[in-house]
Amino acid sequence: MAQAKRKVDDVFNALGDPTRRAIVHRLARGPLTVSDLAGPLSITLTGVRQHLHVLEASGLVRTEKLGRARMCTFEPKGLGVIESWINVQRSLWERGLGDLRDLLDEDD
Repeated sequence: MAQAKRKVDDVFNALGDPTRRAIVHRLARGPLTVSDLAGPLSITLTGVRQHLHVLEASGLVRTEKLGRARMCTFEPKGLGVIESWINVQRSLWERGLGDLRDLLDEDD
């Protein structure tokens, strides 16, 4: 259970930063090199690498060395962790709201 919570926290932390969300958004359209990612972000290659490290640790991005370049790819399966978490939360809320609706209907 602690491992699953940590993974959810990692993904939310990774997506909590606007620069990392911009990286994920760009990579969702297709793989890019670190240099290609750095251009429009107005940050250094070192800064991009630091953000990529967080995204890789969360499972949202995969990087691999291809010759002299490092290619970055979005991993949509990484979103499954928070998708599952959201589904559990939705179920809890819907059940609670259903109970409230039943209680209010009893008063009518």
